[in-house]
Amino acid sequence: MAASELKLKVAIMGAKGYPYVYGGYDTMIKELGERLVKKGVHVRVYNHRALFSKRPRFVNGIECIYTPAIESKSLTQLTHTFFSMLHACFSDVDVILVVNSGNGPFGIISKVFRKPTAINVDGLEWLRPKWKGFGSKYFYWASKMATRFYDQIINDSDEMRRVYLELFNKDSKVIAYGANPKESVSESYLEKWKLVSRTYFLIVGRLVPDNNADLIIEGFLKSDSSKKLVIVGDVPFSDAWASQLKNIQDPRLLFTGYVTDPNELAALYSHCFGYFHGHEFGGTNPAMLKALGYGCAILALNTPFNQEMLQNGKHGWYFEKDAESVKQIVAKAESEPEKMESLRKTAKDGLIQKYNWDYVTEQYLEVFRELARK
Repeated sequence: MAASELKLKVAIMGAKGYPYVYGGYDTMIKELGERLVKKGVHVRVYNHRALFSKRPRFVNGIECIYTPAIESKSLTQLTHTFFSMLHACFSDVDVILVVNSGNGPFGIISKVFRKPTAINVDGLEWLRPKWKGFGSKYFYWASKMATRFYDQIINDSDEMRRVYLELFNKDSKVIAYGANPKESVSESYLEKWKLVSRTYFLIVGRLVPDNNADLIIEGFLKSDSSKKLVIVGDVPFSDAWASQLKNIQDPRLLFTGYVTDPNELAALYSHCFGYFHGHEFGGTNPAMLKALGYGCAILALNTPFNQEMLQNGKHGWYFEKDAESVKQIVAKAESEPEKMESLRKTAKDGLIQKYNWDYVTEQYLEVFRELARK
């Protein structure tokens, strides 16, 4: 019998694991994996062993394999995928899904073993400021190798599909990242920071240069706004750039660090006057989807990716990459509160079908079945 007629077995690797919900890929594996299990698929997730003190074999029907890694800042993720790929290729899985274009070269292992593969390559990693020199060259090369060694390339936006066609002459299937629309939560969760609904702008994201928090802060502080700017997020390591930002002294700035309580984070989104999105490189962004899902008025950096997500201005306003433009959009937002309210009321309409996790799962399942048949 063909694999598609038996119980389909899918291995997923390249993120931290399940149920380790920390970043975008981990969230995707959770949402996708749990839905695939309900559809009768055998899902195996490769977990980064060092992150799990308890290591049950099955969690919510998902098989968890705990593979090791060489623990260093630049090698952890790559070596973890390398060991996971070897394990999967020696097993009876039908299809392997890898996330992160940095894992592009490991497709050669699955090619040798003739295991069908798909890779979700995500954003323009080689352009991110944190990967200077060799790191940037590696990610560009790895992304190119992904287009050679994997059977199916998956991108999460039409713009990223265009980039891969242009740079690597390789078409890809577009499957967006999903969103979970949320109900607004009580303002009482804001008391922890002495905040009041609609009296602050919000930034959510890692404090890294390509998210442009420095630019937004500079422009905001140049404005005449009496509101606060709340910055949620940090970096999990010592970093001079992030420290310099957090040391800016101004009563209008509030750095919360990481917010791990989902209700507190939901309240910060739900009750902000405007949500600033400065992410520069990448396709469908999870923080932007959360902002739409919580009904935020979105002010986004003008990039092709953000234009695509907000349907060319239907669900948000744009600012350019300079502090003066940020200053102007703050003034515009505060002078047109009724338009900001209109953006909040229609934000969830921006979560069109392609951002629905059930729809996303169906599309992945289609890819897996097709690969298994081959």
